[in-house]
Amino acid sequence: MKQEVLRNNLKQIRTRLGMNQQDLANLAGVTRQTISGVESGQYAPSTTISLRLAKALGCQVEDLFWLEEDLPEIEAVPAQNLPVGQNLRVILARVGEQWVAHPLIGTDAFRTEMIPADGAANRLSLIMDTVLVKLLDDPKKLYNTVVLAGCSPALSLWARAAERWHPELRVHLTFANSLTALERLCRGEVHIAGMHLYCPQTGEHNTPFVHRVFKDKAAVLINLGVWEEGLLVQQGNPKQLKTVADLAQPGVTIVNREQGSGSRELLDRKLQEAKVSWEAVQGFDQIVNSHHEVALAVATGKADAGVSSASIATAFGLGFIPLYESRYDLVILKQYLEEAPVQQLLGTLGHRQVISQLQALGGYDTSLTGEVVATVGA
Repeated sequence: MKQEVLRNNLKQIRTRLGMNQQDLANLAGVTRQTISGVESGQYAPSTTISLRLAKALGCQVEDLFWLEEDLPEIEAVPAQNLPVGQNLRVILARVGEQWVAHPLIGTDAFRTEMIPADGAANRLSLIMDTVLVKLLDDPKKLYNTVVLAGCSPALSLWARAAERWHPELRVHLTFANSLTALERLCRGEVHIAGMHLYCPQTGEHNTPFVHRVFKDKAAVLINLGVWEEGLLVQQGNPKQLKTVADLAQPGVTIVNREQGSGSRELLDRKLQEAKVSWEAVQGFDQIVNSHHEVALAVATGKADAGVSSASIATAFGLGFIPLYESRYDLVILKQYLEEAPVQQLLGTLGHRQVISQLQALGGYDTSLTGEVVATVGA
């Protein structure tokens, strides 16, 4: 049986009415020590004292006191980016047959506002395989959570739209570049991985990388959109950049993305095609970790250029030099396709309101959006 704890907001109501503890004690006909004990939770008042306090404050007993059940704890597998040795706010999701705890830290802790946590986790050591999460909210809603890893700004648009149509659905978007997202899917941390990588050897988008990571798992690739990638430049293009080769000019500084990202793969490939050595490009080793950070670096003058998408350029009011149209796909293990929350989310992908949002971003071709573009494995 769950233990019930008596909670109160006596101090908040008293303070709001401008009373100190002695004032309230005098009105209720009790001692100041009684008021102090009740407010601290060290003393459970009798029915008589509860009624006196409510009368003195002009409210109902139920406004002052309530019973709260101790919420349960859940044993969960920590996502690989869960830090060691810290008490953390986490998001919980049922991925396959296990609970996974995703940390709410850094950019993953925010949408436009801070995200409420499902629970608090204590990661004690590197050798622990699981974490114990003290729940902070109703455990029922955890079963309706889909975790999505990726880097495209369109993912958050899609997620928020789906949550509006399905009020019980929760979509937790965790930032990751293409290879990292795929690895998180392989480790069983997320339901869906977003990616935009091109393989020059095969001339294919994304599928060769999925084959490489999932040697014995069946997965499908569903298209989110074909987006235009290129160089973000400052408004008015003051350095008069036209091609990737121009990045090697004296006085031009770029900002670069980390290994494993589609933007980094594109820049490496285009420099190789232009026969430009990366050593000749100033800022090649100046690494940031998101499309947003690339745009900020260019917009604030910390860099003259960086690879991102046309939609990001539009959002930040930057110039854009197109380089390539890349297919952005969603990779889902077939075993997850039968799960109701995943079906709800995927069911919204072809909705006209999602398509309209993608088109409004600019730089997105939505002709393939929602279509299965490839399958991998059995």
